[in-house]
Amino acid sequence: MSALMNATRKFMGISGALKNVINKREFTRTLWIMSKTPETQTHSIGCSCGCGAKHMHTKGERELVEFLTEEILAERKAQKIKTIPTEIDGFKVKLDGADVELTKQDAKEKIVIKFNVNHTVDTEEAEAEVDAQNDKADFGEMKSKPQFEVDIVRGNTTLSLTCSFLNEPAQEGEYNDVFGIDEMTIFNGEWNDKVYAVAGDVLDGVSF
Repeated sequence: MSALMNATRKFMGISGALKNVINKREFTRTLWIMSKTPETQTHSIGCSCGCGAKHMHTKGERELVEFLTEEILAERKAQKIKTIPTEIDGFKVKLDGADVELTKQDAKEKIVIKFNVNHTVDTEEAEAEVDAQNDKADFGEMKSKPQFEVDIVRGNTTLSLTCSFLNEPAQEGEYNDVFGIDEMTIFNGEWNDKVYAVAGDVLDGVSF
């Protein structure tokens, strides 16, 4: 379980980087649609209307493009992980859009972790700090904390855990856990609706 916790801390950074990649793709697509010139117009650099090389006709459009360009450059500079790794701590990383699957297998068991990074950025830790001198907001580091499923498979038996990251700090004398178990199930073969599930709040915390 300690190995799983160590890997989870790194997965937070991975999912955050993946969220940035996905958001940039969606943002680029949206920006392209917004700035797309209608086919009926044939503007050029020397256009008499003054739209310029980017066909921006109004001051508001020019300011919007300049602002978005600065934001993109700032995001790229702040990005810690430039590319998504294919393996972390022995877990192989598989991506399918916003879905992420991490797999680790040895002779005795197989561990599969699945999560989706959509709408998972923790905004509470990213509150802006305004610099009075340059009047610019300095945002804290944004982290993606998705709910995730952990399947531990041994033979034909699967121990499945549904987990979530903890937002509240640990009280004095308590374990400083990174995540908590929301639900647990044990089943043979494939999961179905008849499999009994136990809520995480009734589990013995010391055992886990």
